[in-house]
Amino acid sequence: MNNKKKDTRIPFRVNILFFTVFVLFTILVIQLGIVQILEGDSYQEEIDRTINDVSKSPVPRGKIFDRNGNVIVDNNPLYAITYTPPKRIQAEDKLALAEDLVSFISMDKELIDKITERNKKEYWYLKNIDEAIERLSEEEEEDLDDTEQYNLIIKERITDEDIKEITDDDMKVIAIKRELDKAYALTPEVIKNKDITVEEYAKIAEHLSSLPGINATTDWERKYVHGDTLKSILGSITSQDEGIPAEQEDYYLTRGYNRNDRVGKSGLEEQYEDVLRGRKEQIEYTTTKTGTVLGTDIAVEGERGKDLVLTFDMDYQKKVDELLLKELKSARSNGNNYLEDVLAVVLNPKTGEILAMSGQHYNSDKGEYESTPHKVMYDAHRPGSTIKGATVLAGLESGVFSPGETIYDSPIKIKGSAVKRSYTSSLGAVNDISALKMSSNIYMFYAALRMGGEFRYPFPDNAGTSANTDEGLLTMRNYFNQFGLGVKTGIDFPFESTGYVGPDPNAGNLMDFAIGQYDTYTTLQLAQYVATIANDGYRVQPHLVKEVRSPAPNNEELGPVYQVNETNVLSKVNVDDSYIERTKEGFYQVFNEPRGTGYNYWAGKSYQPAGKTGTAENEIYEQRDDGTFYKKADTNNLSLVGFAPYDDPEVAFA
Repeated sequence: MNNKKKDTRIPFRVNILFFTVFVLFTILVIQLGIVQILEGDSYQEEIDRTINDVSKSPVPRGKIFDRNGNVIVDNNPLYAITYTPPKRIQAEDKLALAEDLVSFISMDKELIDKITERNKKEYWYLKNIDEAIERLSEEEEEDLDDTEQYNLIIKERITDEDIKEITDDDMKVIAIKRELDKAYALTPEVIKNKDITVEEYAKIAEHLSSLPGINATTDWERKYVHGDTLKSILGSITSQDEGIPAEQEDYYLTRGYNRNDRVGKSGLEEQYEDVLRGRKEQIEYTTTKTGTVLGTDIAVEGERGKDLVLTFDMDYQKKVDELLLKELKSARSNGNNYLEDVLAVVLNPKTGEILAMSGQHYNSDKGEYESTPHKVMYDAHRPGSTIKGATVLAGLESGVFSPGETIYDSPIKIKGSAVKRSYTSSLGAVNDISALKMSSNIYMFYAALRMGGEFRYPFPDNAGTSANTDEGLLTMRNYFNQFGLGVKTGIDFPFESTGYVGPDPNAGNLMDFAIGQYDTYTTLQLAQYVATIANDGYRVQPHLVKEVRSPAPNNEELGPVYQVNETNVLSKVNVDDSYIERTKEGFYQVFNEPRGTGYNYWAGKSYQPAGKTGTAENEIYEQRDDGTFYKKADTNNLSLVGFAPYDDPEVAFA
């Protein structure tokens, strides 16, 4: 038998396969070498890459001083425990931190009382995650995503019996976690700043290394040194829980605020928020891609807010408050039970600086007296004869009366309306000056009718009038507006009323307007009006803040001037200077000559006062059970405007 020699050669196709594999393997080795040698550093850098984030920490607000440098609003320092969470922090981590913190700090009962049923269920879930998930069916686990599964468990699968297991100690943990949950990533949140004991603060400070994100630091709260004095003018700020107002979130966030920042929400705290807020301390956090904080560095030093120096003298302000409160109590004790408000403004007519702003209110529901200085800007009333200076000036400038022109003060009866007269049946012959001195209504009535085109004098008894009352009211209001009556005064405050504008232009209302018995004005508008007359026709913008100061290094004194609120002349009234002088003379005679309506009180005063008294009729209405109203009583609104000294006014008041 012939045995053939066994063929040991590898087939050609297998050689090709081996060669191909060899080439591919060689390419792979070369590629790995390129990655390792040429690009290894960049890939390692990507692996080790960290992220730098900036956090902004709030600083104390600026202080508020009176014009003499006395502190009105200060910052009370407080111990504070804050929490700055890293990015992508998990709920389980916050719970663990809360359980650590509970052995160091106590939580107010008020915070524990705010714990909701959902808070309890969320706590139970975190403590019993495996058991909670077991309460889902297989279909629910397959069909629902993680969020839907969680919400289903919280709403339906955790029972009342489950949360009954929560102890008082657990409640303390929940209260702390609720505070931790308020914090935004890399943004400090105050966990506790009230009633922190020295022992609590020291314990936290000692264990910071084991409490990630927790810091023992200082916080502040606003201190209003003089209690309720000017409180509604100074305003208030939001609490840490409130943070920035939700309706203004976009406004504040685009200006570098955090959601939990405290901001001014009323008064000067709101008006001057931009300067009171200060410059936040900016801390740069170095974190890994997973959010672990590797280190911190201060990028920008913080600086507390700038200080406000007000135009008020607090000693003088308190004297005005005491005077108004005394008069209000006296009036009510003498039977004037309808009197609930007394309001006053004193300002420098040349600069517009508010020297005092006072309001005293009797709260009939509480049976208490309250300080309400904001009402001088908020509440508008019929001013009565105090605005007759504007009526006289409108009549002279419009040419319907000439200076010194005399008419006889006697009643006017227009068809279809009641008889119109002065406070007595007849004051005799009056001109522009004596009409102010004796407060003639008749002179003002004729001025108003003539501005409406009715020039008959004396007016026929019980006749109809051809006056264009629309035109008359428009003309008079335009003149009044020049003095600040019926328009905003421009004061540096978040809100001021412009008063009520009567809608019915009939002849009776036109005449009532001329004597302050129709449109309404605020006390501040009346003050600006009389100040404009005292200041020779220059209407000056009133202001509450005299200047802004940078914070002083020692934090106790006033720092350098940052900004000054200079005198701002809004306009010069379009009235001849000689007419203003005649009006000022009329105001002088009101207080200083016999038959002047203020003579009995003001005559002989050494400081040469000038001004105008006023009485306006008010009706008090009450609502019936069926929703309709009835007139309960007629009352008087008493008003007064003036300035002093007459020759060179230093103050004007209303």
